[in-house]
Amino acid sequence: MKIKNSRLEALRMIISSQELGSQEELLSALQKEGFQLTQATLSRDLKQLKVAKASSMSGKYVYVLPNDTMYKRISTPSHIREMMKVPGFVSINFSGNMGVIKTRPGYASSIAWNIDNSDIPQIIGTIAGDDTIFIVIKEGFTHQQVIDALSEVVPNMK
Repeated sequence: MKIKNSRLEALRMIISSQELGSQEELLSALQKEGFQLTQATLSRDLKQLKVAKASSMSGKYVYVLPNDTMYKRISTPSHIREMMKVPGFVSINFSGNMGVIKTRPGYASSIAWNIDNSDIPQIIGTIAGDDTIFIVIKEGFTHQQVIDALSEVVPNMK
C-alpha cells in the first residue's frame, strides 16, 4: 500500500507541475521517477484521484486534479521526489472569525478534507480551492487555539 500511496502522490505532483495530455506522457513521467506500472494501473489511479482533462492557457487539453480547471503550474518543476519531501502547508492568516490557509498548488483540497473530517471543535467548516483554504472559526476561540488544533491535523503547521 505504501508504494501505491507514493505513486499516487507522485502522480499528483506530476499533474500539478507539468502540462501532460496523454497517458503515455504520464507513464513516461512516472517511469522517470522510478515507478513502473501498466496503462491499466494508471487508468485506475487517474480514476481514483478524479483526474480530468481541461483546456490549459495554451489551448492544449491536459490532465488536471479536481478543482483545478485553471491550474497553476510550476514553470520550472523540480524532480517529483524532491517536491514530495516538502509539506503542502505554507501559511495561515486570520481576520476576525475567518482564516486563510495557503498551501502548495494542488494540496488545498486534501488538507481541507483532513480538517473537515477531524471534527475540530474550533472550526465550523472549510472551502478549498487549488492552493487556498478558507476556514470559519467558531466564536469564543482564539487564533492560537485554532493553530494548536490544526497542528494536530496539518503537518508542519507549527
